[in-house]
Amino acid sequence: MKVYPASAIHNVAVVGHNGVGKTTLVSALLHEAGATTRFGRVEDGQAPTDFDAEEVDRKISVGLAVAALEWKKRKVNLIDTPGYGIFVSEMICGLRAADAALIVVDAVAGVEVQTEKAWKLADELGLPRVVVVNRMDRERADAGRVVDQLVKKFGRSCVAIEAAIGKEKGFRGVIDLVRMTGHLTDDAGKTAEGPIPKEFEAEAATLHEALVEMVAEGDDALMEKFFAEGALSADEMVPALRKAIHDRRIAPVLFAAGGDHERGVEKILDEIVDLLPTADGFQTVARGKDGHSAALAVDPAGPLSAFVFKTISDPFEGRLTLFRVASGTVRPDASVWNARTESAERFGAVFSPLGKQKMTVPEVPAGDIGAVAKLKETLTGDTLTTKENPLLLQGFDFPEPAISFAIEPKSKGDEDKISAALGRLIEEDPSLRFSRDPETHEFLLAGAGQLHVEIAVSRMKRKSGVEVILHPPKVPYRETITRKAEAHGRHKKQTGGHGQFADCKIRVAPLSRGEEFQFVDDIFGGSIPKNYIPAVEKGIQEARKRGFLAGFPMVDFKVELYDGQYHDVDSSEMAFKIAGSLAYKDAMAKAGPTILEPIVKVEIRAPQEYMGDLMGDLTSRRGRPSGMDTEGDEAIIKADVPMAEMISYAPVLRSITQGRGSFHMEMSHYEELPRMLQDKLVAERARQKKEEAEEG
Repeated sequence: MKVYPASAIHNVAVVGHNGVGKTTLVSALLHEAGATTRFGRVEDGQAPTDFDAEEVDRKISVGLAVAALEWKKRKVNLIDTPGYGIFVSEMICGLRAADAALIVVDAVAGVEVQTEKAWKLADELGLPRVVVVNRMDRERADAGRVVDQLVKKFGRSCVAIEAAIGKEKGFRGVIDLVRMTGHLTDDAGKTAEGPIPKEFEAEAATLHEALVEMVAEGDDALMEKFFAEGALSADEMVPALRKAIHDRRIAPVLFAAGGDHERGVEKILDEIVDLLPTADGFQTVARGKDGHSAALAVDPAGPLSAFVFKTISDPFEGRLTLFRVASGTVRPDASVWNARTESAERFGAVFSPLGKQKMTVPEVPAGDIGAVAKLKETLTGDTLTTKENPLLLQGFDFPEPAISFAIEPKSKGDEDKISAALGRLIEEDPSLRFSRDPETHEFLLAGAGQLHVEIAVSRMKRKSGVEVILHPPKVPYRETITRKAEAHGRHKKQTGGHGQFADCKIRVAPLSRGEEFQFVDDIFGGSIPKNYIPAVEKGIQEARKRGFLAGFPMVDFKVELYDGQYHDVDSSEMAFKIAGSLAYKDAMAKAGPTILEPIVKVEIRAPQEYMGDLMGDLTSRRGRPSGMDTEGDEAIIKADVPMAEMISYAPVLRSITQGRGSFHMEMSHYEELPRMLQDKLVAERARQKKEEAEEG
């Protein structure tokens, strides 16, 4: 593939709900443009942009992929993104690398959850967009109904610039409402331009007039001409429509059946190059080494600044890095500077990606998307620049994970491999989080949903050979006391020769939440020698880690060691350590032990229509609302909720809000667990302990 200037490059993110045919449409666009020799079907595992083993097996996209094509002396980089909400981070990365969004909507289902999400993200990034109503050949496909839905949800900026010729199985092509021409596609996938079929002339004329009026609204001179003459030529319409799209005043709606017959596909390619912005208008801001930020010109001769928007890890080929050049030019065998790691990376060959295939190119100039293999330290979100003039671009902000799972290796021998294997996974998908809980000592893997985590561990097995078991994470309960008490611990053992003797008396008292533990030496008169006092504290410290009621750490209490006895010959550090643990057990039995549960602060966002159901569900989870607000048509609910009630909340929220809700939670504080739940928890822990003992 030849090198194109930014003024002849279109970077287009293909986004939308899952199952609307995005990847199939991309496959059709590539085939129509001659980038591929045959149409690759998702069902056959042959789609050019679904090449990951998980994608082939599951028949869904799980990661973004880039495929370049050439059309009418332009280069189009299509960024195919997954539609499932759990992979929204891939959509975010794809849109950041794009100059426009192509939002695919199903002709039967219409506007869906991820349609709204894609629209909102494109809005936040200031991206122009085009809507393609796909699968027009399906039963119950209805172009008019879907356009009405688009207008109702997103406003009158959604304007059809095409009309469908035929419906359902009779869908044969489209009418270009700008140029007033017909485009019929035969069963072999060949499209021919001609006059509008007579039976559609009246409908096309009405739609054309509405489109002309909408386009002219943004241009006073055109509006005057339209009122004076009642019409505008295609030569007048196209530049005005292009400007309206770039200004985001119009989101044109197209129609297609991107399957075997590729109907409407040729016109999509035409409108991409005729109407969507080119890469030379890309707006980005870079921060220099002096800390100041400035707009960066899309100049191939300028200082190098490129951002990485995808990392693909392959067990055989190594790491593949996808990047967009904001300024300067990337060439083979160049040395570049990673602004995050502050280290040099050496490029080998550079490529223009076509899904899994890579086309070698002599350079990747400003505005274009490229790929390079086997960079050592570079990850998604990094900026590649020069050491002499580092220009740092903004990284990515991904949503916080919604669900966590504890993971353990299926094979004991794999324990040491988990961290490295998960590290490689997170290189590919930085929206995953991996940590170790300091309280429960479990390894935790967090993601946007259960399927997200399941696919991650399946990938880990394929790529690293490490198999793990997933289970819900343990809740880090704690124990504490509710009243003061005095206690006595005495350890005496005679075994012939030297015996063992230690005696200590302690007072315990509750502390405020978060004060953890205090030990006070209150010995006077030498009843316990100074060198044995640390042993008493150590015995209590070790015992409190095992709790008293259910094996959870005992916290927020103070111990005063105030008296005791020792023997010149039989006393030892070990004896006083045992005496300390015995005193602890005696004290806990008298001091009103209780179990504490972690409380998290939760913020839920969802359409206002679901507020009642969400509040009812939170109440059933022992949640206490702490605030409510609105932002546009979105409700924001804040509440304090026990962590145990939130472990499996993600699928519940998805069910209540039909996938339109999101939530974030963070640790807040500990509170006493209700007595009835304490009794159940103590009984459950005793049962688990008994089973473990029997198995052991």
